Amino acid sequence: MNAHGFLKAVGSFLRKNAAALLVALAVAFLLAAYAFRAALFPAPPSAAQTSRPRATPGVPTLRDPLTGFPVPSAQPLPRVYGVMVDNMVDALPQSGLDQAPLVIEAPVEAGIPRLLAFFSSEPSVQKIGPIRSARPYFIDWDDELDALYAHVGGSDEALADLSAGGTFDFNQFWNGSSFWRSTDRQAPHNVYTSTQLLSAAWDRLAAQGKAPAPSYGIWMFKDPAVLPPDHPASPSIDFSMPDYRVSWLYDAKTDQYRRWQGGLPDTMQDGSAIAADNVAVVATKIETVDQIGHRHITTIGSGDALVFQDGGVIKATWKKPSARERLRFFDGNGTEVQMNSGKTWIEVVPGLDAVTYDGKD
Repeated sequence: MNAHGFLKAVGSFLRKNAAALLVALAVAFLLAAYAFRAALFPAPPSAAQTSRPRATPGVPTLRDPLTGFPVPSAQPLPRVYGVMVDNMVDALPQSGLDQAPLVIEAPVEAGIPRLLAFFSSEPSVQKIGPIRSARPYFIDWDDELDALYAHVGGSDEALADLSAGGTFDFNQFWNGSSFWRSTDRQAPHNVYTSTQLLSAAWDRLAAQGKAPAPSYGIWMFKDPAVLPPDHPASPSIDFSMPDYRVSWLYDAKTDQYRRWQGGLPDTMQDGSAIAADNVAVVATKIETVDQIGHRHITTIGSGDALVFQDGGVIKATWKKPSARERLRFFDGNGTEVQMNSGKTWIEVVPGLDAVTYDGKD
């Protein structure tokens, strides 16, 4: 067949099958749109994210010890529940992280990040998880808030640290009634709890004299900026592989950072999106200590840090003098960084070269 005959045959085929081809293209487009629906149509910020309380100018401000939001009267230190949350691909989507006032993300085996999410009795969170096992460095961060430490087992080193005492340990192995396993996914990615169950557990243990009286330190807080910068900085953090690459995209309308993971908006099982008012990066020594891939992460001491808030970035130093003292951030003048009221995520990396953002030197 010559070229003319070939083109004529193709034209005849297209005329005869045009309708079928259009239907096929339409179906392919709809399937692609559905597959990437979260990226194309990300969930809008919740009412709680867009109607944050602010201090009244000229009036002394009392603030909530955990969120930093203005409150009408002095508040006692609330109970804090630290929950180890799974972040493997098989565990997604998770539940409850969008409502945590503080989350710390650090790598475990294979460099896959795991999350220590902190909650209190308010707001009530109906489903938190999936919950995974303890690691020793997360224990140090949990202890600084006198938090109940909810987990499912742990590494040998972590369990040894917990058995030595000093941590308000709450292992699912011995407290099964305060957790449940879902039937819509496979173990070990299916253990959950709620703030109601953790609060009831605290009450029960307090009646037995086994719960601590909270005495943790409080961060310095401020209200978010009114006007965003002209050229905001949105950080991205490389963990072990593309599925776990984290990006925080600054939203000038809400003065918050919206979290993306693996190239897609990070949304919960109920469709809620994660947004943070502060994103801090801690650079510290991270070592692999055995053939399994367990990590040792330096949590006590000081090191380089970055704090992203109000669309800008503060080159900072992190300091944590002991396991029971708060992790804090200080600017180049040695002044403690005031965190925006609301939610904070802390990303733990081996060096600031794992972080990229607009305007980085």
